[in-house]
Amino acid sequence: MGQTLNIALLPGDGIGPEVMAVAEQALTLLIDRFQLPLSFNAFPWPSHAWHQQHGQMMPDDGVDQLRAFDAILLGALGDPGPLDDPDRFVLPDSISLSPLLALRKQLDLWACERPARWQPGAPQYLSDPRANDVDMLVIRENSEGEYSNQGGRLRAGTPHEVATQVEVFTASATERLIRHAFERARQRATQRHRPRQFKNEKASQVCLITKRNAQPFWGDLYTETFLRVAQEYPDVDTHHELVDAACMKFVQCPWRFDVVVASNLHGDILTDLAAVLCGGPGLAPSANLNPADSSIPALFEPVHGSAPDIAGQNLADPRATLLSLAMTLEWLAPHHPALGNAAQHLHDTVKADLARESGTPEHRPQGARMSGTRETGQRLYALLAS
Repeated sequence: MGQTLNIALLPGDGIGPEVMAVAEQALTLLIDRFQLPLSFNAFPWPSHAWHQQHGQMMPDDGVDQLRAFDAILLGALGDPGPLDDPDRFVLPDSISLSPLLALRKQLDLWACERPARWQPGAPQYLSDPRANDVDMLVIRENSEGEYSNQGGRLRAGTPHEVATQVEVFTASATERLIRHAFERARQRATQRHRPRQFKNEKASQVCLITKRNAQPFWGDLYTETFLRVAQEYPDVDTHHELVDAACMKFVQCPWRFDVVVASNLHGDILTDLAAVLCGGPGLAPSANLNPADSSIPALFEPVHGSAPDIAGQNLADPRATLLSLAMTLEWLAPHHPALGNAAQHLHDTVKADLARESGTPEHRPQGARMSGTRETGQRLYALLAS
């Protein structure tokens, strides 16, 4: 209980430094207010700026340095923007995003959790009032699958070029992911203030996403594993959707989903869609975890990217980063109860502010207005301190 924990802050590229500045200010306040046994270090890497100076996105021992921390909070990686600067230093995605994949794989952060819950005051793009009840958790496989980076290019640059991209799925990674999805479904059911009811009056559900009609090899592996593991969780409702049908139903009836478990690529796409249904990527946090080993530093990040189109314009919404920080503190809470209290305070403050600062003019309370990154940070800082 007396241990001092350490968080690594990685601002990154584009709007990353802008939203991370808000998060760092909030974290400093929370450490002081709740007397948290917590410190943090900010790193100038990975980033385009570091690559421009050193010829790489981060030091050779970057992952090892971060392994010594208890958690990692990342702003964004990618095109640094702004787009109207033709002389900006831009790298291919295969280089600029490689540190993120390296962290996920080398730290074995095999589960990516992205909650999608609509909150009052958030932009609402579905007219059906039942969309107010969207509350799902998409769990994405994070270590293999479509993002295994296996393959290559033969005769590159010629009319006869051949490019291969190999998907890799293993039985062990598939089972641990699906079992984790069932465990989280049970956990979510016990934490709800208002019970939900699925098929056969069950209080939770896991929906498996595949494309097994066109990709039968890994699709059948996922399906067979899902059916086998489900037998150990008779209290959890089960469901299956093909990924294209799931995209349609995320729009038609997203309130019917609870926990969704998907492959790396499918989960990546579905979580972006789920984020928009709940107000947009500026309100969407995420966690990259190793649920089997809490000693491995988890990586938290907003779902949005570096957003080069608005970089440097004070337009980025920092609340996805603040909610990711709340998830960070919640992950560390088993070490000290004050961390859980701070996480709840941060989450409640963002939620209350969102209800006041509605995202669309027609829903905005009289006197309320949209504000920029810095102004939102200042307002939230005052609320956190009050």
